[in-house]
Amino acid sequence: MPGAVVVGLDAGGTTTRATALSLDGRRLGTGRAGGGNPTSHGIDTALGEIRTALRAALDGLDPARIQAGAIGLAGAGRVLSDPAGRAALDQTWHEVGLRCPYTVHGDALVAYASGTSAPDGTVLVAGTGAIAAQVHDRRLDRVADGHGWLLGDAGSGFWLGREAVRLLLTDLDTGRTPDPLGRQVLAGVLGTSEVASRRRDTIDALIQAITRRPAVELAQFAPLVITAALANEPAATALLDQAARRLTETTARIRPVGDHTPVVLGGGLLADDTPLAAAVRSEVSRRWPSAPVYPAGDGAAAAAWLAALDLPDTGDPAALHTRLVLRCPGHPLAGALSCSELCGGLSAFRTTRVVPGPSPA
Repeated sequence: MPGAVVVGLDAGGTTTRATALSLDGRRLGTGRAGGGNPTSHGIDTALGEIRTALRAALDGLDPARIQAGAIGLAGAGRVLSDPAGRAALDQTWHEVGLRCPYTVHGDALVAYASGTSAPDGTVLVAGTGAIAAQVHDRRLDRVADGHGWLLGDAGSGFWLGREAVRLLLTDLDTGRTPDPLGRQVLAGVLGTSEVASRRRDTIDALIQAITRRPAVELAQFAPLVITAALANEPAATALLDQAARRLTETTARIRPVGDHTPVVLGGGLLADDTPLAAAVRSEVSRRWPSAPVYPAGDGAAAAAWLAALDLPDTGDPAALHTRLVLRCPGHPLAGALSCSELCGGLSAFRTTRVVPGPSPA
């Protein structure tokens, strides 16, 4: 479809990114806004951020050129199963001038698509939370964990932060001097790394300060663990090793032994070149030695690729993936792999299209 433009959004808990791409891989517009996850922020706030990101990406473009769109969204099923939420999403789409069909996908599928065009494989995402999913025919099939901080998310940023605090409490209980990681956590919570002469006073203050905050804020200490591991601190290194094993065990719940399909690693803890990402790659390669392992890339570009697959005459999905996703600036595999090296087999793409109704009055 000559001249067609597709738009994709990746609406995360902290950031929403949007991009408009031509089918020859040119980035025509980008937008960025705050967290667009309705589960975390509420539907009104989330849609406001999605609207902001979309408007920025479409700035200077004729909305009539946009032929298809896709949104990657955590908790997509909950939004689409709620008639009011779906209507509000339709209205947002119309408010920025769009009249084309759009699809809504879970963020795990978009993360998978940002790393490979293979129709079958596995994605492991670790950020504040953690989830693994099996992908079949470019649709989410089986899912493991993603149970939230209270019941699961093993190996996640929350898990790392909580374990770092637990190690600190153990040191304080037993009278040991906190290690460098413990002192950083203590300073992050109480504003000082000094331990009171009566240790229980410090313990009580630490517990009270943490329990007064939303529990998920423990994830803010995950970067401290990673930094400490880079400095070869034993406790931090051990925590990352444990996290890597737990994340790989989550993946093993849904991924068969001997599976050779790709594994994509996504989320803030795995997509970048962190010690945890390296440890997880090592564990995954040990369990599935014949499986290629790819980092997730630009989720907004991947969403746009998923939208493009709905258009007629877009040709080879793997070649299209290379044009729209791998050629986008900043992708870790940009220019590193040929299409045949990156992609597995091809398959027809199947999804449920969401066609907005008439524009609200």
